[in-house]
Amino acid sequence: MRPLLCCLGLAALLGPCLACPSACSCSTKKNGRLLAECAYKDLQEVPEGLSSNVTILTLSANRISRLGQGSFAEVPEVQSLWLGYNQIGVVEPGTFALLVHLKNLDLSHNKITDFPWQDLRNLSGLQILKMNNNRLAGLPRDAFHFLKDLRSLWLNDNELTTLAEGTFDNLPSLSQLQIFNNPFNCSCKVFWLKKWTENTSVSVTKGGSTLCVAPSRLKGRAVTDIPDHHCVAPSVQLTYLSNLDNTIMYDGLTLTLHCSVAGSPLPEIRWKIQTSGRRVEINGPNVARDGNIKQSQERFLVFKNGTMAIPNFSKEDEGIYTCLAVNDVGMRDVSVNVALAGSENPAEDLLRDDPQASHLGGRNCYKGDEMDPSGVGEKLVIVYHMPRESKSRAGGAVLQVHPWTLLLALGIVLCC
Repeated sequence: MRPLLCCLGLAALLGPCLACPSACSCSTKKNGRLLAECAYKDLQEVPEGLSSNVTILTLSANRISRLGQGSFAEVPEVQSLWLGYNQIGVVEPGTFALLVHLKNLDLSHNKITDFPWQDLRNLSGLQILKMNNNRLAGLPRDAFHFLKDLRSLWLNDNELTTLAEGTFDNLPSLSQLQIFNNPFNCSCKVFWLKKWTENTSVSVTKGGSTLCVAPSRLKGRAVTDIPDHHCVAPSVQLTYLSNLDNTIMYDGLTLTLHCSVAGSPLPEIRWKIQTSGRRVEINGPNVARDGNIKQSQERFLVFKNGTMAIPNFSKEDEGIYTCLAVNDVGMRDVSVNVALAGSENPAEDLLRDDPQASHLGGRNCYKGDEMDPSGVGEKLVIVYHMPRESKSRAGGAVLQVHPWTLLLALGIVLCC
């Protein structure tokens, strides 16, 4: 009788550790890990009743369509989770967030279009992630940035048309990457991927199958064969345009800067303005062809050709003016620090104060004058605004000469 009671007591103690749903078979491996084998059971959801110390859970080849936040609450110790060949289309946020011991996660051959990428932040020990053969159309740039131990990443056979630059950064352990059979649009947004594959030690499996679907001129070519001349990083040059035109009467000083850009594709021009009283960003022209101003920043007039004009320039407008050239390959910018001053002989006064200063050959800057690209030091433009008065001999009346401007460059570099 006593042996029987001992056996029953032992069974009662071990029972919770060996709990196993009826649809699964559970066993202890030689290394002490507990395996719950639930594959090919026609399951429509994750079964209940799993032991809390399960470390390997196999749910492949079932009919599971949804994973909820509590689907794996019973197996917090799981290290390998196999969910391939199901019908999973919905994965709720938090589904994997608490599985901090997870090393292998297989979600391949499902119907996943959206995934709670924030869940991966807690899975720093993950080594293998299979998400191939799903319906993923995009990835956040930082989707994998917390997976320091990730060795193998499978993203092939999805619907990815592009990848953000830096997607595979911060993965020091990555040795295998599969991204083939995705419909890549080989615009210059994926040009970085070509450069990355040329320089990385990661094995990009079946690189020849990583083909372009668009644009038409590159259809069928490998992403690694995108011609270099199709994608050129921006260059930018800032030019001062003077309003010294004696045939035109101006009501006040107009400071005009022209931003010239080059690159492929042709870069967009953006402006950043920092004065003592405000900070302004203008992303594109705000003056239409008919002269109407599109935005509320009437103070700064930006035209489609890259010119910006500031009518009635005053001390309040002093500050740093930055032109940015942006395309799919990268960004370049150039800045100028603009200050307003006045003098009877501004060029002579400035040269006397700073022997290093130059007034561009002793002449005023007329339309199209460029900053000296060979100069060094601060980027500084001083605009002199000086109305001149003189008395007529006859009656002593005051004659107001319209404002004029002079640009002086103090060792500046205004091209990039």
